[in-house]
Amino acid sequence: MSDGTIAALLRRDRVIVCAALAVLVAAASLYLVHLSREMSAMVGADMPGMPGMAMPAMHEWSWVEVGALGIMWAMMMIAMMTPAAAPMILTFAAVHRRRAADSRPAVPTAVFVLGYFVVWTAFSAVAALGQSALHAAALLSPQMTAESPLLGGVVLVVAGIFQWTPLKRTCLNLCRSPLSFVMGRWREGRAGAFGMGLRHGLYCLGCCWAIMTILFAVGVMNLVWVAALAGFVLVEKLGPGGVTVARVAGVLMLIFGIIVIIQA
Repeated sequence: MSDGTIAALLRRDRVIVCAALAVLVAAASLYLVHLSREMSAMVGADMPGMPGMAMPAMHEWSWVEVGALGIMWAMMMIAMMTPAAAPMILTFAAVHRRRAADSRPAVPTAVFVLGYFVVWTAFSAVAALGQSALHAAALLSPQMTAESPLLGGVVLVVAGIFQWTPLKRTCLNLCRSPLSFVMGRWREGRAGAFGMGLRHGLYCLGCCWAIMTILFAVGVMNLVWVAALAGFVLVEKLGPGGVTVARVAGVLMLIFGIIVIIQA
């Protein structure tokens, strides 16, 4: 197969993968918007004059409700993390398209993506259980925001400090270098592709878990903050000065967190 044909196939695959990822992000985002409006409507009916409340009652949550929270978190992670993971996914797809064009064994990109999403689904389950525990301890308001300013301040301080840790730096560097990841951690076959997705997902989680916890301080279903944090993750991972942005943001989180704690 000629180089021109291979290049054309790579361009076509790139468009297909980008379109699939865009549809995935759009679907997750629309689900979150729908859920936010539905919750606001429920509260508007139960508590007139208190718009924006996310949960109409502070009762003990059942496992069904905790499961629904897990789905909500999973949709948020898809909407927030997929754009930043796109370069890695596209790199994986390009390598396997070239292998297929050369009549070598190739694996569908979906296998790699599945491994990546398994990691963030597990995080979503942990986040839902953590949110349930905070709710049971009366540390979350009906808006799913930290009831105690002290708790919100501590979350910001921890997130700010983490931005300066070696673990953050290592994971961020690996997330910012898709080609280096592919060259250094390549595995053959479907199991290998799934394992690569898991490993890259773990690096992504190691880079961003603390940023995700900020939602507990500003409001889990505050879609403005969800979009803002997604944008920050995108700049941090894909921007030319991502490492510097991460550290500057860490200082700002730390300062703001300390101010919140002092004023608590």
